[in-house]
Amino acid sequence: MPERIFDMLGAAKLDIFGITVICDGEVILHKPFGEDIRRPVYSATKSVTSAAFCLACDDGLISADSLLCEFLEKRYASLMSQSFKSLPLRRFLTMTAGEYPFRPYGDNWLETALTLDTDHSDMSFHYSNIPAYLVGVAVENSVGEPLMRYLEKRLFSPLGISAPPFQTSPEGHFYGATGMELTPLELARFGQLWLDNGSLDGKQLISQASVMQTVKPYVKTGSGDSYGFFFRVADDHYSIVGKWGQRCMVYPEKRLVIAYLSHQPERSDELALVFNTYAGGFIPPNKAL
Repeated sequence: MPERIFDMLGAAKLDIFGITVICDGEVILHKPFGEDIRRPVYSATKSVTSAAFCLACDDGLISADSLLCEFLEKRYASLMSQSFKSLPLRRFLTMTAGEYPFRPYGDNWLETALTLDTDHSDMSFHYSNIPAYLVGVAVENSVGEPLMRYLEKRLFSPLGISAPPFQTSPEGHFYGATGMELTPLELARFGQLWLDNGSLDGKQLISQASVMQTVKPYVKTGSGDSYGFFFRVADDHYSIVGKWGQRCMVYPEKRLVIAYLSHQPERSDELALVFNTYAGGFIPPNKAL
């Protein structure tokens, strides 16, 4: 039974705001605890930025091998080091562009990011909001309009999701790393689109090739999983992840999507383990007899 997750959460003494489970494209469990409202999804926003990047790739405007510097405003050119100018977007999409502070700061985030003393020869995984912010800026400039307006037309509206709250930088760019609010069902719809390789009701919203490039295990994170293009990638599933227990887990072989929102600052890893255990023992309803 899909509802057994409630027993597992109770046994672990873990609370959530709400959960949506989709199997074979059908919502088999949707349960809010309290109001069924949008809540901050934090770094799950990064995967939305990845979707925007995919759409721009499909439009022929950008690619993972494009130099990120070519999509920043010309007035910042003098601030860019030679090593920064050599970096393709894939280095930022995979958090392998050097070690940045955790988040951007100052009155102009682009100026700050471009003047940091960052060792770009370091190709190991360093998690930060700055790479996602820079990718968001680059994609926004590539499409030539505010990124949320682009996403509303190309992603949210087709998915039946009204424009969600989001955050911009002091200079007015889509933040790209955090600041969005969604419901568990909205987050699950996004995961279902990825499970269906970018297809929705027979229409290809995002090409399969673009979707698949985001969930390849490009680099080990040091936390037991790998990193794609702003997606966490494990052996049998991949995830959209925000801090404190915001997550959408996609299990391709089981045709299963699990999305939940919570507030677990200290126990979010335990929460993810409970849901992964649940998914491991999950039997689709049509096979349960």
